[in-house]
Formats: sequence, structure tokens, C-alpha cells
Amino acid sequence: MALKTKTAEAHWTSGITRYCRRFGYLQGMRRSLKLMNLINIGVASGLWLLCVSVWAQTAAPVAAPASPRSETAKSARFEDSMAERTRACTACHGDQGRAGPDGYYPRLAGKPAGYLHNQLRNFAQGRRHYELMTRLIDPLSDEYMAEMARYFAALSLPYPPPSASNAISPERLARGQQWVTQGDAARGLPACTQCHGVRLTGVQPHVPGLLGLPLDYLNAQLGAWQTGQRKAHAPDCMAEVVKRIPPEDLIAISSWLARQPLPADTQAAARPPAGPALPAALRCGSAPELPVATKGTP
Repeated sequence: MALKTKTAEAHWTSGITRYCRRFGYLQGMRRSLKLMNLINIGVASGLWLLCVSVWAQTAAPVAAPASPRSETAKSARFEDSMAERTRACTACHGDQGRAGPDGYYPRLAGKPAGYLHNQLRNFAQGRRHYELMTRLIDPLSDEYMAEMARYFAALSLPYPPPSASNAISPERLARGQQWVTQGDAARGLPACTQCHGVRLTGVQPHVPGLLGLPLDYLNAQLGAWQTGQRKAHAPDCMAEVVKRIPPEDLIAISSWLARQPLPADTQAAARPPAGPALPAALRCGSAPELPVATKGTP
């Protein structure tokens, strides 16, 4: 019985991973009806993993005590832990949330808990659009999503070396580095490091790091902000930032970031870096910890 159950779980995990890979962020709008039915099967299985502990608490008591053999079988089928319940997440986002292999499913492990929680809320509330994600988290409470976010945030796992190899000139890479480290005063934009930390590993509790992300994912997300497909809590600072950056420079930025190795300390900074406050037009509704200039501030 245990072997049969493990085989079924392995089949489900393999299946939902195939669906996740096929429906990358840039392909999500082309789902066929047949594959949507397959996704529904995967979603139903994922919801079972996410919610089984809740169901267990409310289930009617059995008439007779379970035998030792049946208890062993239950234990073999399912361990009531967050690691087990989030297998619906790691099927696409990689083992322990290390990132999916196809470049479109980002790392979850070690990201600030507030940022992860905000993204789950964004999918649940329609600011981000990816139907598989939306269906998986639709039955979950905000408190449970926060618990999931804290679980992934607490994982400290090594990063792989950068692997970006797209064709781009040294001059354009230098332009990308300039945007990241200096910004563009003429366009009223600070350096990326002013919000995402000097080491670009993020700032607690809501600002994500920019290193260790696949080039395809960076391009997809910058493009989604550019077209309005991705949004954040208002005021949406990233939407305003991307609006002011020329499209050719967005590619330069993502190409430079995707080539950078992680520093020895990959943890998000405890507080924003010292420096001038953000202009009022770039106030970030999803990251209130970032200082913003008040009226009359030079």
C-alpha cells in the first residue's frame, strides 16, 4: 500500500512539474482546453497537500482505534509538516524552493517573508496573473499564506553560480551596471541598490534580492511591469521605475544582474542602506520600510 501511494505521489509530482514548465510566464496566455483539464487535476492534488492538515482537524472521529499497521501506512503516505504541504509549490519552484529548472519559476528559499507573503496576496487579489498559482492559493487563509512565506524565508540554501550567456556587448552590460549601481538622475531614478540593498540581496522584511535570478525570469517580470500585467500594492513603485527606463536598457539591466555571483552573505539586509530618501513619486506601497522624502526635504 505504501509503495503504491508513493508511486502515485511521484506520478503527480512529475505531472504537475510538466504542466508548470509548459505554462511559463511568457506562455501562460496560450493554454488549450485539454491542458487546462490536466492542470485542474494537478491543482486538486496540490490543494489536498496544502489543506490536509486543516481537514484532519475537522474530520469526524473514527469509530474504532486505528491499528499500528494503519498508523504506519498513514505516516508513510503523508508527514504533517510544512515541507510536505508545500510540495505543490516545490513541484514548479524546485526542491525546497531552490528555483525551477526552466528559468521562469524563481527561487523562494531565503527571500524575505514579507515579500513572499505580498506575492501570494498579489496572486490572490488579482495584481499578478497566473492561473495555476491563483487556483492553488485560492482556498488558503491569509494567515496560512503568511506561515508558508515564513517557512520558505527561513530556508538557507546555497545558490548555483550565474549561468546567463545571452549575446550582449560590453558597452550595454556597462550601461546595465550603471543603472543598478548609480541610477539615472536625469530621469529621476535612484540606483537599484538604494532599495534592494548594497549587496542586492534584498532588505527585510519586504524587498527582494535581485541576484541569483534567471535571466528569463528577470526579463519576464520587467516586461510584465512594463505592460501592466504585474502590479503591486499601490503606490506601485516598480511600475513607475520601469516606465522611466528605455526598453533596451531593461535588457542591459537584467543581463548584468543575471551574470553577478552572490556575495558570501546572501541574507537580506536588516535595514535600507544609508543615503538620500526616495522621491515621493517613487513611494513603495509594498515596502513601507523604504524612506521617502517629505515635502520640503531637499
